[in-house]
Amino acid sequence: MANLDQLDRLRSGELAGAQRLDLRAGLTDIPREVYALADTLEILDLSGNALSQLPDELERLHRLRIIFASDNQFRALPTVLGRMPQLSLIGFRGNQISHVSPAALPQTLQWLILTDNQLTTLPDDLGACARLQKCALAGNQLATLPAAMANCHRLELLRISANNFAALPAWLADLPRLAWLAFGGNPLTAGAEARVGSDEETNAPLTAWANIAVGEPLGSGASGVVYRAQRQGPSGEHEAVALKLFKGGLTSDGWSSSEIAAARVVGSHPQVIGINGVLTGHPAGTAGLTMPLLDGRFQRLADPPSFATCTRDVYAADVTFPLAVTTRLARGIADAVAHLHARGLLHGDLYAHNVLSDRATGDARLGDFGAASFMPAGDLGLRLQQIEMRAFGCLLEELLARTVASAEDLADGWRLQRRCVAPIVADRPSFAEVAAQIQSTAFG
Repeated sequence: MANLDQLDRLRSGELAGAQRLDLRAGLTDIPREVYALADTLEILDLSGNALSQLPDELERLHRLRIIFASDNQFRALPTVLGRMPQLSLIGFRGNQISHVSPAALPQTLQWLILTDNQLTTLPDDLGACARLQKCALAGNQLATLPAAMANCHRLELLRISANNFAALPAWLADLPRLAWLAFGGNPLTAGAEARVGSDEETNAPLTAWANIAVGEPLGSGASGVVYRAQRQGPSGEHEAVALKLFKGGLTSDGWSSSEIAAARVVGSHPQVIGINGVLTGHPAGTAGLTMPLLDGRFQRLADPPSFATCTRDVYAADVTFPLAVTTRLARGIADAVAHLHARGLLHGDLYAHNVLSDRATGDARLGDFGAASFMPAGDLGLRLQQIEMRAFGCLLEELLARTVASAEDLADGWRLQRRCVAPIVADRPSFAEVAAQIQSTAFG
């Protein structure tokens, strides 16, 4: 009803001057009244309609920066998008797109979402999108990426999970700003994912749905919703747990089965939120995991990136940290990632919003393995770890910028941070080295 009301308000002229418009009303074409907003409209969300094409007239929306048209019926990315002078974010998830014309890619493109489509190839011209920072391609049929994407020197986040990659493009390991990479659910990781559960260490206990009492939701992410829950043990005892129920098979990060496989090899570490059960017997067949329930001291360190920040997390304006807290946070997170790397996992989404922390002490827990990938062995695996080091460097920058301390006391921290984000990937330190350095210097 609310979306129909939005359409009625648009047609009545009530939305004159609007900067954002959300229309979900079974549309098969664009209402002409939209063009009356040409001088103000910046964000247009057409998701959840029955659209299969966009008219050339759409370029009249000359101020449009963001367009979403997910869950429609597009078979090709509309070429009109390439003629829109301000367009920076294109989101066409969950269509039937098998073709992307070079003409559909605006030079201003910063954020491209083509998750859950039918792509087998992408045009070389994607490499000419010099501003591209985020590219979400999970859930397609891609076996390679255009070699010209090696020129996307601003690319920071790439999701190519749940495709047909037998190997990663060699040039990925040389991109100077790549920090968040997910590639699980491809042939190149299939063997490692299939082996999970074949030994006692990764064969997590099963948790029957009949033994779970679900409480209030604690939070949600790309792949699922986490609830407070009670789990009944074999002797009738009750245990408080966190229950994650997956939203579906495919998320923006990849297959839920890949996340479950990754979570099962995480093991035990004091700074990592591991699992203590794999859900079975849900009446709707929903997959799930149970995890230790942290007490109320632990809160999310920051909020996820916004349209404005693109790749960087959003902190409350009044958030600051004493030097000792920053030191403990940074050391704990570095220790956690070093543990994952030692177990053959790339986290893929190393962000403050995936860290639960006690801000009074700096005690931290890293969670959410939706973007985790099993790393190949050898030099490529080491280089992937150095790619993830840049994600840590971004997080460390955010912490240091909010630390209340003298420039002298922060000098060691900033020197370390610059090493973590070195433009030559091979020049970055390992997580074990970083954790040891923080331990020995305490940034001061």
